[in-house]
Amino acid sequence: MTNATKVYLNGRLVPRAEACVPVMDRGFLFGDSVYEVIPVYGGRLFRLEHHLDRLDGSLGAIRMANPLSHEAWRAALLELVGQRPGEDQSVYLQVTRGAAEKRDHAIPDGVTPTVFAMATPLAPIDPAVAAEGIAAITLDDLRWQRCDIKATTLLANVLARQIAKERGALEAILIRDGLALEGAASNLFVFASGRLATPPKSPLLLPGITRDLVIELAQADHVQLSEADIPVSALATADEIWLTSSTREVMPVTRLDGKPVGAGRPGPVWRRMNELYQAYKARLRQQPDA
Repeated sequence: MTNATKVYLNGRLVPRAEACVPVMDRGFLFGDSVYEVIPVYGGRLFRLEHHLDRLDGSLGAIRMANPLSHEAWRAALLELVGQRPGEDQSVYLQVTRGAAEKRDHAIPDGVTPTVFAMATPLAPIDPAVAAEGIAAITLDDLRWQRCDIKATTLLANVLARQIAKERGALEAILIRDGLALEGAASNLFVFASGRLATPPKSPLLLPGITRDLVIELAQADHVQLSEADIPVSALATADEIWLTSSTREVMPVTRLDGKPVGAGRPGPVWRRMNELYQAYKARLRQQPDA
């Protein structure tokens, strides 16, 4: 077993096969936990402070303090990804409430959080995505009303993605009260009539780190952009639809519910955004070591 198979658990790196969490851990029993997924390009953590700020927000929303300072997180994650020097990776980190003596819905006092992180190789984006785009479907949003918390209670998202898979699609765009909000594991952008739009941040969608970067890049490139509600009817008339996430970057949706989006192929505005996004990644790779 090599060092590359080690994970971070409660302050140290241990072989993944030996990493154990108590069966009374509330993350296991209740999903009483939050998580982050952070891409790593050439050994550089992608927008780490943004991810840690979001982690702080998720923990605060479930009445927890961050068990590590941002400096401690950086040190731990750099040690973790340092097992594969210079490689592209995906870091998953999770903080649970910890293990209590008995199973009780009420939050117990005096429990120590469980802190876990692992790094796995990050596969390059499939060239077929740029050439052909992806298929998506629309589904009613059956999740709870605090989707801004990056919680591990993801069963509704799991089922939505499974339904999409069964229908030959990669992702499901979730609809609530006539509005398109986000994908089951992605944020939503729509380009129509010369303007790019994305739903505004609210408790009903996750404040995506990649979403925010796309907004920054679009604004710097003088793309007309608004954070505004997107009626489900706007999806049918969109010139382009994109879905964004940390590990899948910016995905052009070219078929929605079995029908072509726009011209049925990745559009020129997406191609420009993809160029800007790849340039951002290239600059990250060239940064000096921390």
